Amino acid sequence: MIQSDQFGIYIHIPFCRQKCQYCDFLSAPATEPAQEAYLRALAEEITVRAPLHAHRRVTSIYIGGGTPTVVDPKWLCGILELLFSRYRIEREAEISMEMNPATVTKQALADYRKAGVNRVSIGLQSARDEELKRLGRIHDLGDFLRTYEAVRDAGFTNVNVDIMAALPGQTVEDYGETLRLVSALSPIPEHISAYSLIIEEGTPFFERYGALKEAMEKTGEPQPGLPSEEEERQMDEMTERLLKEAGYHRYEISNYSLEGRECRHNIGYWKRKDYAGFGLGAASLLDNVRSRNHTQMRAYLEEKDKEMERAALSEKERMEEFMFLGLRLTEGVDREEFKRAFGVPMEEVYGDVLRKNAEAGLLLIGEKAALTRRGRDVGNYVMAQFLL
Repeated sequence: MIQSDQFGIYIHIPFCRQKCQYCDFLSAPATEPAQEAYLRALAEEITVRAPLHAHRRVTSIYIGGGTPTVVDPKWLCGILELLFSRYRIEREAEISMEMNPATVTKQALADYRKAGVNRVSIGLQSARDEELKRLGRIHDLGDFLRTYEAVRDAGFTNVNVDIMAALPGQTVEDYGETLRLVSALSPIPEHISAYSLIIEEGTPFFERYGALKEAMEKTGEPQPGLPSEEEERQMDEMTERLLKEAGYHRYEISNYSLEGRECRHNIGYWKRKDYAGFGLGAASLLDNVRSRNHTQMRAYLEEKDKEMERAALSEKERMEEFMFLGLRLTEGVDREEFKRAFGVPMEEVYGDVLRKNAEAGLLLIGEKAALTRRGRDVGNYVMAQFLL
């Protein structure tokens, strides 16, 4: 790939008030002293690595978790102040922070905005209190509405709301209730992320529903307590239809935005732009080298070198990533960009796969190769075929 001096920064805050039933992220509740110890180590990592990126311009920063806003705001604002002092952050950089309802105050929101945050992502997940309780969320719909109002009152004009589909016990009509509420907020969110639940191993949801999910995938038959594949497909079609009517466009499999409000940081991931991850378990992609920090808290706090693993990507691996990450975007992957990056036409490497999926109505081939409506329904199947 042609290298650029632009890159993004990801900051991982691995703390939350309560672990959700479906969550397999690297996060957990922690005491204030434990949080402070971690944030000191995080600040040290940011400082030590700064000279390595002196030639780069930061176009986006994303503070994720966990729930970053369970940490004392002075620490998060201090991390941002440190980044601004050590890195070349562009004036128009997108600076995002995740937050959950009922974890922020009006003063904290004012402090985050003053520190440079210009985009917030609020984890609603569902507008139905019974579904929130089933998910293990700490908030209810009222908490979300109050948080959303406070975020707008604080002056934030770029807001994402996360919602989830295909939840245990959820009907198409239940999901539509959440979708309609979010798209009718005033003002409406600039961005909506609509994810289908994935039941991951090692979570309470897997213990409860894993066997049912595996049976459904194996037999194709609906299982009690879980939405069927047909219901999940209906939820996805409803999302695209209703959000289009509300003025959103779908630019990635699970993401919708008003025009010009796409998440620049995440687009960087899907287009394989360089980024540096700081914090427990954080990943980086720099000059076609992927690395990951320690995932055990003790090792992260005690080891001077925070990296746990590091590997240079082969040309084959870079091609694979170009295809299966880029196909997540509705615009697809650019054939000319592929040729510039790798020196060969896309068809020379993936001709058979492209033809097979185009004939099956799963890919649309033009200047770009993109998933069709049917292709998005079986996106994982299509993308897996580009792993050489």
